[in-house]
Amino acid sequence: MTLHRHWIFVLCTAAAALACRDLFQEQESQKKQARLGSNKLQVLPFNDLGMHCMDKEFSVFSILPPFNVVNAQAVFRNPLGDPVVLDDTHVELRYMAVTDPQGSRNSVSHPKTDFWTYADDLFGVSLQPGESLTGLYMPKEAPLPGPQDMHYDSGQAWFSAEGIPITPLDDAGHYNPYPLMRIGAFHKGSGRLIAFTDVVVPVSQETDCQNCHATGQMAANRPGISWSSNADIEVQTKENILILHDVEENTQLMASMPVLCADCHYSPPLDLAGTGPNGNQIGNPTMSATMHLFHGQLTDGQGNPVFPPDGTVEETCYQCHPGVQTQCQRGAMKTGGMLCADCHGDMLAVGGAHPLLPGGSLDGQNDGQPRRPWIDLPRCQSCHTGDAVNHMVGSDLIFAPDGIRLMQAFRNNDPSASPILANHKRFAENNNTLYRFSRGHGGVACEACHGSTHAEWPNADPTHNDNVTAWELQGHTGLLMECNVCHVDGTLPPTMNGPHGMHNVGDPAFVDHEHEEFWEHNKTSCKACHGLNYEGTPLSKMAKTRTFVIEHGRRITLTKGTQVRCDHCHSMPN
Repeated sequence: MTLHRHWIFVLCTAAAALACRDLFQEQESQKKQARLGSNKLQVLPFNDLGMHCMDKEFSVFSILPPFNVVNAQAVFRNPLGDPVVLDDTHVELRYMAVTDPQGSRNSVSHPKTDFWTYADDLFGVSLQPGESLTGLYMPKEAPLPGPQDMHYDSGQAWFSAEGIPITPLDDAGHYNPYPLMRIGAFHKGSGRLIAFTDVVVPVSQETDCQNCHATGQMAANRPGISWSSNADIEVQTKENILILHDVEENTQLMASMPVLCADCHYSPPLDLAGTGPNGNQIGNPTMSATMHLFHGQLTDGQGNPVFPPDGTVEETCYQCHPGVQTQCQRGAMKTGGMLCADCHGDMLAVGGAHPLLPGGSLDGQNDGQPRRPWIDLPRCQSCHTGDAVNHMVGSDLIFAPDGIRLMQAFRNNDPSASPILANHKRFAENNNTLYRFSRGHGGVACEACHGSTHAEWPNADPTHNDNVTAWELQGHTGLLMECNVCHVDGTLPPTMNGPHGMHNVGDPAFVDHEHEEFWEHNKTSCKACHGLNYEGTPLSKMAKTRTFVIEHGRRITLTKGTQVRCDHCHSMPN
């Protein structure tokens, strides 16, 4: 038995779209905020990766099937004390189709792809039309259409839908790589919908392999080889890749279509059981090494790298990853000026050409070895090494202008791009755990408050669907900063024990007088975010514009983005 048998816009003008989005956000925010005082449940949904890719067609070969993941937590807003993250003994969570602010809706998948024509040949499974490799369906195509169940993962303490077969074509046939889904919490006994939040389920088919592999291009112009003449540029490009593979590796892939690349090249996202390489994969490079290392070593006729180490994202990553149109790297890091290579390193580093430095592997078990794909990845603490009082220093580090955060997740002159481990763990993920699996304050998932990898809130485009979740939960974009997303107003005493050591946010009493008591007892705790001289830092910036009543009844307004310093309200302390 072969290995694979084990595997299971409606478009407006820009101005109209912006107005449409603003109206939607305002309505959703008002609706959620109006319910906040009485609503006892909050749904915190998040995509695991920030982007899922799938093949545009499956007749030639397949790298990735339609397969998406949404996780979510249900938080009980306890009117008598601390919030509680609920398990499946209290609620059921389900995903359902929803129309986004621009009119795009995605509820079916079977008519939009040829995956189900070739699924048996590729994966050795007999699927019903619309059924994913894990048995999930799009809401309208399921045997029982409507909201679809998410299973509870007790190890992660969240609900999950792993394998939603969503495609980037909406129900009107328009391309939308950022469709929304609604995650609803249903009462365990009555089945009544009691809370919901919308979330992006990102998916793209965009690759630019044709730039090199279409007939006549640099990877499909060798004399003496019969290159594909298929009129479909996608099929032509993929056939040329198999033709080249047959020539270079003495294989017979063109005679074996459709081909599952992971039959020979281990691919963690297709290893659903987590068993590791086996069968034909043993002895062959992983899919990541095949793509990154092989292509990273290629040179053109003049001896120059085909993918220049210092090239733009469009010249390198977006030749294969989505992409110039999709813009999968789109979150806070991109807004801050960081590129893919600033976290991951260049293609040779990603492909494992250089052994990892001590501490470079996720769990310390792979130090000194080539990095493991999907495991040995950049970490939050690699750039967020501490606060204004305690953070990493060194001449081999690339600092952001604030002098606190880093702009590169590895040290200068480290060809392996081994992630930096911070000594100060204020902003670190869980030990030996990736960000997407980590949890923080109150057991809430890091991605639930900060957004998905590659799409950390906010998206700089205010009209982007990525921002809808934060808008619905707290009434503004950006990471979740409002305590009353989870805490009922009046139940949270003055504290410095919030996420990452935060104090109460938006609390008039804390602003008026309670913060002074904390300062008198522990001045360092204030300096950590507000600066060594209380001059303000990016760690103290306003998440939204707020007006406070302070000493002697004075009113002060601090606008969004302001780095809060003491003399905004009173004189600087001695």
